[in-house]
Amino acid sequence: MSTTDVVILGLVAGVTIFLGLPLGRIKAALPRTRVLLNALATGILLFLLWDVLTHAWEPIDNGLGDKDVAAVVGAGTVFVVGLVVGLLGLVYFDRWMGSRSSRVVARPDGPGAATAGSATTLGHASGAQTLSLMIATGIGLHNFAEGLAIGNSAATGATELAVLLVIGFALHNGTEGFGIVAPMAAASERPSWGYLGLLGLIGGGPTFLGTLVGQQFTNDLVSVAFLTLAGGSILYVVIELLAVARRQKMKVLTTWGVVIGLLFGFATDAVVTLAGA
Repeated sequence: MSTTDVVILGLVAGVTIFLGLPLGRIKAALPRTRVLLNALATGILLFLLWDVLTHAWEPIDNGLGDKDVAAVVGAGTVFVVGLVVGLLGLVYFDRWMGSRSSRVVARPDGPGAATAGSATTLGHASGAQTLSLMIATGIGLHNFAEGLAIGNSAATGATELAVLLVIGFALHNGTEGFGIVAPMAAASERPSWGYLGLLGLIGGGPTFLGTLVGQQFTNDLVSVAFLTLAGGSILYVVIELLAVARRQKMKVLTTWGVVIGLLFGFATDAVVTLAGA
């Protein structure tokens, strides 16, 4: 398969993430609608967390089956480090952002200075956008690993498998776009088209890059590293979304939304499996 063909495959697999992004401009004014959007995103991300960590664990599982101590230790170390960095890295980043916001609020009023009230409003808006950015980053890491699989299949001559992977990942990525913008839609924020485009590039672009890298180079440890970094990032976001849901005190609606989002994720995965990918 030529490099041009591989480039096209990577673009097709990654671009579908843009399909769900326009939903971020929907103004969810009703509290129950906001809660439902938040819960649906949580369910989809829970599925992605399971999907990511399952694939990241495969090399370790294979090493245990083969009694290959070196493979188990190597992949296991990368698994632990990637998961810890992906999760705690965002925890410390969030704490750093929180400390910056506190300093802004503490500034005295004056020319060019934000009042406490405006700082709170800006902090709320930034909070939803930052959360969406974190989701896009976690999904981007996940999609880079998917791109590696596509590129490697193309490089080894498994053209049919590569095409099937592209079809499956394209369908799957279409749901991820909604997961990215849900925090902003739930907060009734309308991001600019430019910001949505940036989120799409962060979340979907790595699929294309991973395809190019995977055609030239592939390594189980690299895949595990990107998958576990994604897993840690997604787990952090899930914790944040569940905290938001708890404050809304709509337990029944939240639970239904999480279940529907989770089942929707498994349904898209079933389509991928039926396609032979």
